[in-house]
Amino acid sequence: MTDLVTTVLILMALLLVKHMFADYFMQTPKMLSGRGQYWHMGRAQHVSVHSIGSIIVFVLVGAPTLFILAVCIAEWVIHFHIDWAKAKHSDSKCLSPTDAGFWRAFGMDQTLHGLTYVAMVWAWVVYAA
Repeated sequence: MTDLVTTVLILMALLLVKHMFADYFMQTPKMLSGRGQYWHMGRAQHVSVHSIGSIIVFVLVGAPTLFILAVCIAEWVIHFHIDWAKAKHSDSKCLSPTDAGFWRAFGMDQTLHGLTYVAMVWAWVVYAA
């Protein structure tokens, strides 16, 4: 296996582990409440935790500072809007964990976050590797 492939796999794994911690271990009640409104300080804090985690991940693989800044700002904006869309949809349908629609929205949300990481790794390969 080439060094590039190894680093791509490590980078993807680190981003997924970062996602698990930021989404499931580090969310506060403020981050979880009132998420259906567009500008929500708790959501801004939540996506900031994600972006800080991504900064750490890209620093670990030696990515250039300008690349890290650009990709993590993009992640912040994208993550903010993915989470807002899921919350708005779930609120408009009055979905709860007992509803199948809740889990479809949750699955779409998590898939979009995963695809964001694929795009971030692709950008690293093209612009920073």
